[in-house]
Amino acid sequence: MLAALPLAGCATTKAETRPAAAAPPPAPKPVRAGLDPTARPDPFPSTYKPAPSGAVLFVNATIYTAAGPRIDGGALLIRDGKVAAVGQDIPRPADATVIDATGRWITPGIIDPHAHIGAGSSPGPANGDNSNENGPNPGGIWIEHSVWTQDPMFERAREAGVTTIQILPGSANLFNGRTVTLKNVPAVAPQGMKFPGAPYGLKMACGENPTGGGPGKAGTRAGGMMGYRNTFIAAQAYAQSWADWKKRGTGDPPRRDLMLETVAGALNGDIKVHIHCYRADEMIQMIDLSHEFGFRIAAFHHALEAFKIAPLLAKEQIAVVTWAGDWSGYKMEAYDSIMENAAFVQKAGGLVTMHSDNVMLMQHLNQEAARAMTAGREAGLGTTPEQAVAWFTINPAKVIGVAEKTGSLEVGKAADVVLWDADPLSVYALPDLVFIDGVLRYDRAHPAKQPQSDFELGNTKRPISPARPAPRGLGVSQ
Repeated sequence: MLAALPLAGCATTKAETRPAAAAPPPAPKPVRAGLDPTARPDPFPSTYKPAPSGAVLFVNATIYTAAGPRIDGGALLIRDGKVAAVGQDIPRPADATVIDATGRWITPGIIDPHAHIGAGSSPGPANGDNSNENGPNPGGIWIEHSVWTQDPMFERAREAGVTTIQILPGSANLFNGRTVTLKNVPAVAPQGMKFPGAPYGLKMACGENPTGGGPGKAGTRAGGMMGYRNTFIAAQAYAQSWADWKKRGTGDPPRRDLMLETVAGALNGDIKVHIHCYRADEMIQMIDLSHEFGFRIAAFHHALEAFKIAPLLAKEQIAVVTWAGDWSGYKMEAYDSIMENAAFVQKAGGLVTMHSDNVMLMQHLNQEAARAMTAGREAGLGTTPEQAVAWFTINPAKVIGVAEKTGSLEVGKAADVVLWDADPLSVYALPDLVFIDGVLRYDRAHPAKQPQSDFELGNTKRPISPARPAPRGLGVSQ
């Protein structure tokens, strides 16, 4: 037994000195990565997270909550990025910053449900038009991949009280691609602005823009309708092929088609349908198209002749996303518009919102609502200020699909808040403070402390006019 011990020791030593076995080669990357759209339904996920924020109590304000009647002498408490309390008698927490809003007004943050900012807005020479895709399969684009986050117009919009924006592709094609909803916060890439959980939309277009011939365009409105129908038929077959493949559980998946994927999502209700459409007759035909293929239209955009079919739109629960109404005559399908358009839709029980479609108009959506309201009141339609405020706050939130999270000053919703120096329905009103998720993002009293696009580093902020009282701010920019 003793003689065997050294031999055992030698065996162990030899084993230890042998070279280690070569590591197995890395597993090859699956060739099917990206071929199954359900494997990563959101391949470009939001990375937006609100910055930490403390408690702020506004007192002695006039408050439009967008959820009920105006509150005079009101108070609003925001904490941890949410609305914590709203009313007239709110206890003052010891840790809250108190803002005396005497003579000032509060609304939810402005929401623009139709914009091209960052993709086809300004400055044109620097960014160009990235909103209209004229290549093959234009309906397969996702407009977020065109968004330039350093567009200075994001700052201009934020200074005007705009806190949430839905960006749409252009209207050059029958099917133009997916929309994206952004929080209006500074970010390096669009993912840092994407509104978490906001549904995607499909931008369709009818009328003059996608017809008239040319590369990839229908030559007539009848040809456009044929194009819609053929595409929906193809999308139904595409969706069925994926359902059949998943049921089999074997074999190669169908070939992905990004356009048909988006259209199929619209058919099953996962993606909201937004249609650029001006004329009443075409809106009626698009409604019939939705009945034929079983999809729901979320909104008609521009919709200058909506007043002619307001009861039908209310019955179909299709929102109207429009201007004040004096965008008339710049093309034939915009010829028959009236200032009372929004008010007629409101009177019929429909859902109406203001929109910009233009980076300059985005800075005046509250005034667009005021002008449309005034036209309705002068026509005897009884339009109220509370309804007008809803046109640029809670109603667009409903259109986009984020009304459970923002759009009104209700407990538990995002603290997207604008403090105005005057009635927001006045042409003279300017935001003093803008909060997004409870974080102060704009303080008019301290413009030098605001974030600034690299493309405006050489610009000088305009001084406060001596004829206008200086704004009262917090003096900080979080």
